[in-house]
Parts: sequence; structure tokens; C-alpha cells
Amino acid sequence: MSDTSSTIKKLSTLSTHVLDTTTGLPAKDMKVLLEKDVGNGQFTTLMNVLTNSDGRSRDFPELENGNYKITFFTEEYFVNQNVSNYFFPKASIDFIVNQPKHYHVPLLLSPFSFSTYRGS
Repeated sequence: MSDTSSTIKKLSTLSTHVLDTTTGLPAKDMKVLLEKDVGNGQFTTLMNVLTNSDGRSRDFPELENGNYKITFFTEEYFVNQNVSNYFFPKASIDFIVNQPKHYHVPLLLSPFSFSTYRGS
């Protein structure tokens, strides 16, 4: 019996959590797009999801090492919240997966700002 553990590709997992800092509530039903950088400025779509009632999504596919972009469709969210004055129609975040582990990309959002960090 041979050891194949070195040939098994270890993959990473991804989750996100969106909080509306204006209301202090989760941003539910926000459209989120995950794409993989395939080179030359081109991206391929991996998945479209909606955040759940807690503003979270864990429904992304497993990820290989590489460069990715996650886009939050904030304009649609604000329109659905009856917010007519906002600055960012989207919040796109590029990130790198370089180790097989869990990656969490939270988004703190208001009509005129957003911030993110490498969560756990």
C-alpha cells in the first residue's frame, strides 16, 4: 500500500458575514459573487449567493490556492432597504488563498463606507 497523502490536494473553505453598521443589523439577502483570477485580468465566476437572515454565507465551493475576488452588491441591498443616498454600488475585495485553511471575509457596511479584514 503506497502513501498518497502527498498527492491529495488540500482545499480551503470560505465564509462571509455582512453587517450594516447604520442599523447594527445583519445585511440579509445581499447578493455576493465569488470569482477566481485566471490571469491577464480575467476572472471566472465560481458562485453567486445571497446572505442568510444573519447576513452570512458559508455556501461557497472549496478553494484551491490562487487569487480571488468577492463582490458584494451593496446598491441592490440599499435599494431594498429604502436607502436612496449611498456612495458605493458594489464592494469588491481581492484576496489570496495560499494555505489550506478556512478564510473568512467579513464586510462592515454603511451607505458611505465599508471595511473588511481577515476574519477567523
